[in-house]
Amino acid sequence: MEITEVRISLRNEEKLKAFASITLDSCLVVRGLRVINGSNGYFVSMPSKRRRNGMYQDIFHPINNETRKLIEDKVLDAFEAELNRMENMEYYEADGREDNDLED
Repeated sequence: MEITEVRISLRNEEKLKAFASITLDSCLVVRGLRVINGSNGYFVSMPSKRRRNGMYQDIFHPINNETRKLIEDKVLDAFEAELNRMENMEYYEADGREDNDLED
């Protein structure tokens, strides 16, 4: 299994920092992963739905730690890259420069 694409949608909430979707082997998309700011740093929460009894049930989850780590590493790398991209955009907008102004 290969994660061929990761999409990140940033959020500015206390704990929820982003939603993510991943594409597996260029043929299967999993939506609804969440990047959470926990007490020990960021982690990836798998998609789930709320049951009638109020409990949550995962609708997608890895069945071993190796796969969980693969997903978490890819999603968190994409999350950090998106944060950096947004920070750079804000820097250049505040500086009054466009990206094409950087080419000399």
